[in-house]
Amino acid sequence: MTFKAISADSHVTEPPNLYLDFIDPKFRDRAPHVIRDPNRGDIFVIEGMKSTIPISLVAAAGKDPSELKTTGGKFEELHRGGWDPVARKADQDTDGVAAEIIYPSVGMMICNHPDPDYKRACFDAYNRWLEEFCGGLPDRLFGMPQITMNTPDEGIEELRKAKAMGFRGVMLPGDPGHEDYHHPDYDAFYEAAVDLNMPLCFHILTSRRDAQKTFRGPKINAFLSVIRSNQDIIGTFIFGGVFERHPKLKLVCVEADAGWAVHYKYRIDHAYKRHRYWLQCDELSMLPSEFFDRNVYMTFQDDWSAFKLRGHLNIERLLWANDFPHSDATWPNSQELLALHTADMTDWERDRILFENTAELYGLKI
Repeated sequence: MTFKAISADSHVTEPPNLYLDFIDPKFRDRAPHVIRDPNRGDIFVIEGMKSTIPISLVAAAGKDPSELKTTGGKFEELHRGGWDPVARKADQDTDGVAAEIIYPSVGMMICNHPDPDYKRACFDAYNRWLEEFCGGLPDRLFGMPQITMNTPDEGIEELRKAKAMGFRGVMLPGDPGHEDYHHPDYDAFYEAAVDLNMPLCFHILTSRRDAQKTFRGPKINAFLSVIRSNQDIIGTFIFGGVFERHPKLKLVCVEADAGWAVHYKYRIDHAYKRHRYWLQCDELSMLPSEFFDRNVYMTFQDDWSAFKLRGHLNIERLLWANDFPHSDATWPNSQELLALHTADMTDWERDRILFENTAELYGLKI
């Protein structure tokens, strides 16, 4: 293909000095930092969390599947474009990408940190670094800042701060610090998100159930469950009446694929029609699937089912991504894959999914 797409979900590789250099000084002695383990390679250590974060898979784009592993990675061996905007431009050109929406890597794990003040300090540090990183390649890098959502009022404060910094949306943790996302206490936050035109983005692996790392059967079976938490979030917003009360709210389901949504739409409608009385769901003005089609955006990479079943979804809510530089990335083969995936599409369908939907959602002028 000669068509340049926008990736609606790409990532950084947080450099070892990020939190040390950008965090509030009173947290500096406790800031996330990197150690070199003789057996595991370079790993991020985060105070207050049992799990350390090996960086081997964080920047494994383009590797053969037989080479993927969680040990042995060293920062000097990773894609430099994970933290260097100059190198990132070359990575984008290699993959035929016009621009990227940028999400964290280590920051995804910090979403589940038990100390809300520490988490806020880490997110603030990341956002300051992210502003500088994206500023090194303006009009091609668009960062998605992290906010803690400790309380609705703090969420509004963080939302306004992100807007003032020039960001075009926010990344929320899978679980807020006060009640759940459908609670009426969050209505003022959602009103602010609509007024500021800031989409709310939920990335996989940022919910408490993800941090528990429970699975059944062989370990690879756990990989199939990573989208479940995002489905739970969407259902909370639909059945909890959030989209009913805030029809212009935009929720982005990030890196959870999209082909499953065809069955999910049937399932939520069936649940509502048949079981809403004994399961105590409030009356909705539309079917759940209609709220889904109106309010929910989905990013996906090489999800063949999403491309094939697009006619059963709202095409204007589908956002292609390459997930660079993570191990699931289609980089550097995105152009070849997209030529296959879009071969039976009209120009309008291709342009919407690969470029215009993301540009319109975030107000990008590219």
